[in-house]
Order: sequence, then C-alpha cells, then structure tokens
Amino acid sequence: MIEEKNRFVAMRDGVKLACDVFRPDAPGKYPALLSYSLYGKDVQKFSEVLRPLSPRHGNGGQEAGDTRFFVSRGYAHVIADTRGAGDSQGVYNFQGKTEQEDGYDLIEWIAAQPWCDGNVGMLGMSYFAVVQNLVASTQPPHLKAIAPYEAYTDRYRHSVYHGGVLNEGFFHQWWGHVSIGTMQPLIFNYLSKEEVAQRVAMLMQSQEVQDSPYLHIQLKYPEKNPLVFDFLVQPHDGPYYWERSAYTKFDRIKIPVLLMARWSGWPIHLAGAFQGWEGLDTTKKMMIMETKETTGPRRPWRDHQDIILRWYDHWLKGNDTGMMKEPPINILVKGRNEYRDEYEWPLKRTQWTKYWLKSGGALAPGEPGGAGTEVFSNDPYIMQGKPAPGADFSTAQLDKDLEITGPIALYLAAAIDRPDATWVVTIKDQSPDGSARVVTKGWLRASHRKLDAARSKPYKPYHPHTESEPVPLNEVIEYAIEIKETSMVFMKGHRLLLEVRGQDTQTEDPIWYHLCSPVETRHTVHYGGKHASYLLLPVIPA
Repeated sequence: MIEEKNRFVAMRDGVKLACDVFRPDAPGKYPALLSYSLYGKDVQKFSEVLRPLSPRHGNGGQEAGDTRFFVSRGYAHVIADTRGAGDSQGVYNFQGKTEQEDGYDLIEWIAAQPWCDGNVGMLGMSYFAVVQNLVASTQPPHLKAIAPYEAYTDRYRHSVYHGGVLNEGFFHQWWGHVSIGTMQPLIFNYLSKEEVAQRVAMLMQSQEVQDSPYLHIQLKYPEKNPLVFDFLVQPHDGPYYWERSAYTKFDRIKIPVLLMARWSGWPIHLAGAFQGWEGLDTTKKMMIMETKETTGPRRPWRDHQDIILRWYDHWLKGNDTGMMKEPPINILVKGRNEYRDEYEWPLKRTQWTKYWLKSGGALAPGEPGGAGTEVFSNDPYIMQGKPAPGADFSTAQLDKDLEITGPIALYLAAAIDRPDATWVVTIKDQSPDGSARVVTKGWLRASHRKLDAARSKPYKPYHPHTESEPVPLNEVIEYAIEIKETSMVFMKGHRLLLEVRGQDTQTEDPIWYHLCSPVETRHTVHYGGKHASYLLLPVIPA
C-alpha cells in the first residue's frame, strides 16, 4: 500500500485542506473513497493491537473505515481534515455550506488524480456519514454513490434537541474528541451581536443556567465549547439548523444511496436512515442492523464492511455483485435476532394498534376503560444512582410473541402545574424475572407541543419546534410524543413496559441525558374516560 501523508488541496477560495492518501501499490487507476471529518485524519489509524477492546478508540478513532480492507480490494482511500480541523487551514464550519462545498472540491480533486479512474464514493460512519448526504447535495460530477452508515439528517431533531430538549450529555463531552482549537461560535453568522448578547443575558437569568456551573461557563466563555453556545442561544429550529440538515436538500441528491444504521443508534443516527428512505427520490437501499460492539475500534466496519464493498463494487467498478437484485430493505428483527427482507417502510401489513394506559399501571388494547390518573413529580436534584420518579404501564405477560416493527407514538393526556416540563418516555422489554432492557425512547418539551398537521402522521407526530408556548397550568392537554423506530419481538412470557418520566438522568443514560426541567413539577397523567392516553404500536401479524 502506498501512503501519501499531508497532501494539501486548495479549495475554491484558496484555503488548503490536508488529506492522507492510501492506494494500492500497483500500476493502474482505481476508484476512490473519501472520508471527511473534524476528528483528525491522524487518529483514524490508531492501532487496535495496543488495546483492542478499549472504548476510547471509538471516539472518532476508527469511524473513517478500514483503510487496509478497502485498499487491498482495489480502492484508493483518502482521509481529509475538514476546514479548520486537524492539519487543514481555515475556520471550522460545522457541516455548513462551506464544508459541503469543500467536499465537492475534494471529490473533484480526487477524480483528477493520475491514480483515480474518475469514480468516487464516500466512506465512514457518524460524522463521516452525515457529511456524505450533505456533500452529495452539492452534486459533484464524479461522486457516483454514497453509503452513509449512521447519519442523522435533521440537525435539530435527530441530534441537538430531541423533542425540543437539549441533548446536553452528548455535546457536553463531544467537543473534547475533535481536532479543533479555539473558534468563534457560528451563531453570529445568523444573529447580530446585540441579539446574541440579549439572549445570553436572558439565559443567564434562567433556572437551568443558574443551577449549572457548566452552562454558565459555556455562556460566559463562548470559545470553550462554541457549539453548545450556539445551541443554547438558538433553542428553536431555523436557518442555523436547516443549513446543516440533509433533509432540506434531499431533492438535490440524485446518486444511489445505501442507508445503513443500527437499532442501538436510536439516540441520534437511526432516524436519519428512515427519513432518507422516505425523502430521497433516487436509487436507494436501506439496511438496519446491529453490531457486536457498540463502541471501540471494531465498530462498525468489521461487521458490515463487506456490504459496503458490494455496494461500491457495483456502482464504482461496474461489477455485478447481485446486491441490486435483492429486496430494497433488510432489517434485523430483535428478540428473534434474525434478518428479514422488506419492500417498504412502514410495512404495509402493519396493524396499527392502540394500547391504552389503564388503572393499576396496565397497558392493553381494546377499550380505553375507566377514567383515572397517575401523579408524580420530577426531582431536579436527584441523587446519583436513584431512578427518576414517574409512572409505569405494562402489558400483562404475553401469551404469545408480539412483534413491534415501525415508528411509534404516545398520545399522552396530562396536566402539569408549571408553564413547562419535560416528557421522557421509554419502551422496555421486561423479562419474566423482572429485569428490563431499553428498546427505544422519545422526548418532548411541553412548551414545544404544537404540531405541524400537514407533516404529521398518526404514527409519527411532527413538531415544528419554531416557538415555545407556555402550558396552561393544571389543564389537561394531549401531548403527541414521537418514539424512535424499532423492530422487536416481545417474547411469550415477557411484558412490554412503558415508562413515563419528567426527566432522564446521567445515571440512567451516561451520555444521552438531556437538559430537563430544572424545577419540581407535578405531572398528572390521565387515562380512560374523556382524557384517554394510548400508545400507538405497529403490530406485525405472525
């Protein structure tokens, strides 16, 4: 394998980006794969031999893909640092228009190299996957196909604000894994200095910031974590997020797309695959699976790189791998742990079934039953190791297997005694011994409850998140809460458990915890009668 380190490529504005080139040590021209991120190209080659099971290697360390695997099979692999990251020049743009255009320029530079045959694809997961969709929307002539593995496509909903609730835990630690020095927040490109200062002053007086030294520091010293500063100052969806969201550009993606994700990616990336499947009008395939390891250097390429190779052998080399003759969708059905081909999403044979919340913590289909309430209060100062208070509802022990495959929605009739609150809902698979594992989750800030009727479906409510509307105190309101897609067979003897909370905690979710309501709030969940609550489940007949 031939290695060329720190090749500098001039962008259209003269800024030079650094890249490493790896290619077969043999004469000829080869198709090429571009991996492109802010993590730093150097860390992509950290050795697995030293600590092969260390989760630290998962922090961007192996997300560009297995270079030796692809080069040994006749591909050039180019790993580039984004503008303002690693060894590249310029100012970091956080997946914005400039970073997208840089991807265009890199691809066209690669295609013009004497070792490239003019066919270029892109490679990588997470950040490396997100930029694939964004770069494809700029339509580089030599970009022939992409294979985004775990790529959110809605920067606001999938990544930063889940249901309008700040994804604090992830972004609290994420900035420490990037190869960027200091930079100014990008929000100043969208708001005036005066408006930013006004918003910061208001935030400084908020209970959330007064309770959090971390958030106070982020606002007082914007360069410490400029992205968190941006997110705090811009809590609603809008141009800042739209520019960095692939779904706003789906109509410009015309090349074949292989959408890949893992069910365990529900906190951030999973939804992007389904949004891509629905929104992309191009040749596409979707594969939702799982990996043996959720972190560390082996994710995900050792498990699924053969699939990506088949994809690119077809589209970049013109080989008949048989992949395009197979059904368009392949999913792992958890519980049974078997892969199954499908032809559409959601599945046409879905039996959309309302499971009603009932007295005694019951959850069952049929009739709503008698009226009643469950009451709990969140605990903003909960001690570490203590579970968050809430209300639980579960099915009876199942007398036969129950398959749930598709999107899920909770229609929750509830009242609160504050102008705002946080709803965190979790679906779990409860075993006969009482132990339970998380299947999927959903979130909604009560003040973001407004629905976009034109874009909502019964099984997938859509909130515009463009404004906050205080909640009338103690008034029963129906909250439509989107719960992330899943495919799960709840086995005979198990129960489907629904947990309704007013918060999540760092203990329960070490990374995926949120900036929840900072004040104790009384949550009254209604069921039955005229204020019935129900969980809309995608039941798949046996």
